[in-house]
Amino acid sequence: MTYTSRLDLGASVRKQAATLLQARLSDALDLEAQTKQAHWNVKGPHFMQLHELFDSVHSEVEGFVDLIAERITALGHVADGRAQTTAARSSLYEYPLQAVAGTDHLKALSGALAQFGALVRKDIDAATAAGDADTADLFTQISRETDKQLWFLEAHLVTSDSAG
Repeated sequence: MTYTSRLDLGASVRKQAATLLQARLSDALDLEAQTKQAHWNVKGPHFMQLHELFDSVHSEVEGFVDLIAERITALGHVADGRAQTTAARSSLYEYPLQAVAGTDHLKALSGALAQFGALVRKDIDAATAAGDADTADLFTQISRETDKQLWFLEAHLVTSDSAG
């Protein structure tokens, strides 16, 4: 379903960009749920610090969801944020239900965030090739913030043995 718009991008460009954005919307919604899974279920040393970190990452990812969905609608398309769509179309790793310790959650979330970041970076190029610089810019913005959130998570996994 599309809506009429006076946006000066052709219908084909808008459709290509909306398709890219919808794929990342499904992933971002999944990532948002994964961050809450970690936030609710983390146990062990550094509980409070990790509990708050996961909530902070969730807030950033929630912002991605909104940016992506609003860009889809600005392009005259429908943003599909239904749980069924997210479950069927997310390309992220399934979050491990058995994760309990902080390290387990850090590894699971950093893996999903890194995967999301790699997909977003590919979308920068794809949106540029499609002729939608604004969508490419949105993906660039999300990419930068994803990298920063990944850094925050991975910093907790570094030990004196693993630093190099």
